Amino acid sequence: MRKITMNKLYKLQFEKVQDSYVLLFPEGMVNLNPSAAEILLQVDGQKSDQDIIQALRVKFPDAPDDLAEDVLDFLVHAQSKEWICSE
Repeated sequence: MRKITMNKLYKLQFEKVQDSYVLLFPEGMVNLNPSAAEILLQVDGQKSDQDIIQALRVKFPDAPDDLAEDVLDFLVHAQSKEWICSE
């Protein structure tokens, strides 16, 4: 399994002013919705996509059945934006 890491150009942090998580990068900032933030909070360089899905299932036991599909779709999007990469 390939482990997922954050791109070193991006920093995930909570911004009080926006009352949300954001991705900071040299050219600006991306305001994340709560679902995107929860997924990216799981990206620690040790977890694979399946590990992230499992961690979210534990954290949100009432999540819909299509959680895995939504997480995988977001991870593809995040990788296309170069927010994350997989090793």
